[in-house]
Amino acid sequence: MLFRNWERVDDRWPPVVEVADHTGTAHLLVTRHALVRQVLADPETFRPDNALDAVTPIPVAALRILASYGFRLPPTLANNGTASHPGIRSVLAEALHPMRVAAQRDWLAGVVAARVAGLTEALDAGRPVDLYAELAADLPLLVLARLVQLPDAATGTVKRFARAALELFWAPVDVGRQRELAHTVGRFHTVLREFAVTGGGLAKALRDAGHPPDTVVGALFFLLVAGQETTSQFLALLLHRLAGEPAVLAGLIDGSVGVDDVVEEGLRLVPPIVTWRRRAAVDTTLGGTAVSGGSSVVLWLAAAGRDPLVVPHPDEFLPGQRGSRRHLAFGAGVHRCVGAQLARMETAVVVGQAAPLLVGCEVVRAPWSPDNLSFRMPDALVIRRPRADATRRPSDGPVS
Repeated sequence: MLFRNWERVDDRWPPVVEVADHTGTAHLLVTRHALVRQVLADPETFRPDNALDAVTPIPVAALRILASYGFRLPPTLANNGTASHPGIRSVLAEALHPMRVAAQRDWLAGVVAARVAGLTEALDAGRPVDLYAELAADLPLLVLARLVQLPDAATGTVKRFARAALELFWAPVDVGRQRELAHTVGRFHTVLREFAVTGGGLAKALRDAGHPPDTVVGALFFLLVAGQETTSQFLALLLHRLAGEPAVLAGLIDGSVGVDDVVEEGLRLVPPIVTWRRRAAVDTTLGGTAVSGGSSVVLWLAAAGRDPLVVPHPDEFLPGQRGSRRHLAFGAGVHRCVGAQLARMETAVVVGQAAPLLVGCEVVRAPWSPDNLSFRMPDALVIRRPRADATRRPSDGPVS
C-alpha cells in the first residue's frame, strides 16, 4: 500500500491507521496536518533515528559492497536526534543563509533565461522539449555548488549518485538492484570522504567547527540529496501541474497572480517528499490511537497539505487561498529543511520565466514516478506546441 497510493488523498482516511509495506513491516500512517505537525515538533517522543533507514533491508552482499568503499553514515542531519545536531545544522544554516541565497538570484535568472530562450526556439520550430532534462534537472545542483563549494564532480555523476541513494534507502528493490546501487553510492562516498578532509567551503566550515570527517561526509551526503534533488523534482512536478492550469498561467504572465503564491500552492499540492518517518521512543498516544514504543510512524506530508481543516479547497490549485502556506513540505520543528529559502528562490525564478513556455503547449510525456516511500522522483516532462500553433510565440497568450 505504501508505494502507489500517495495521490489518493481525501478526508475519509483515519487520522492514524496501521499499514504494511512490501516486506510486511507495520507502520502507523499519520494523515492529518495537526497530528503530522505534532509529531515533527516533538523529537523526544518521536525520534528521527529511522529517517534514513533502508525501507528494503540491505542484504549482507550489498552491505559488504558498501563496506568495501568505507561507507559510513553517522547521524548528522535528518536522522540525528543527538546533541550534535544543532551544531551541524548551524554550520549549514550559515552556508545557506537567506542573504547568500538571494545573492545567487541574478546569476540563476541569467542561466534560466538562456535556457528558456533555447527551449522557446525549439518549440517554435515544432520540436518537443523535456523541461526536466533541459531546464530543471541540474539547476539546483549548480546553485548549491556555488553556495557551498561542492566537490568538483560532473553534474551527471552527482545526479546518478543522488537518485541511486534515494532508491537504495527509500524504494522497494530486489537484491540484484541493491548491489548495483551499493556500488554507485559507495563510489561517490569515497569522493565525499576525500573532500571532507581536503575540501573548502562547507567541508572546511564543518571541520573548523570541530566535526570529524565522518560527520562531514554524512552532512555532505544528505545535502547532495536533499539540497538539490528534491528541488529539481519539484520543478518538474510544479511545471506539469501548471500545464493543466491555464488560468494560473495567464495570471502569472499578466502579473495578476504572484509567483511566490504559485510556489507555495505547488508545495502544498505536489510536494516532492510525500512522507517522512519517525520512531516512537516511548508508549504514547496520537490522535486517540495508542502508539507503542519502537513503532515506525510514517508522516503523510502530502495528505497534510490537502487537509480540509487547513485549506478550504484542498484539491484545487488556487494560489493565495487561505491556508496555502501552512503546508509541511519542508517539515517542521528542529529538523525543518534548512534549505527551504533556497528551494523557494530557485522555484520562483524558474516558474516566473518558464510559464510562457507552457502556454498553448500539450504534455506529450508526463512525469512518471517509480515506487518510493518518500520521494516522487519524476523522470521527464516533455511538451510540444501543436503543429497548427508552431509559429505562435508564447508571449501571444493562451489559445482561445
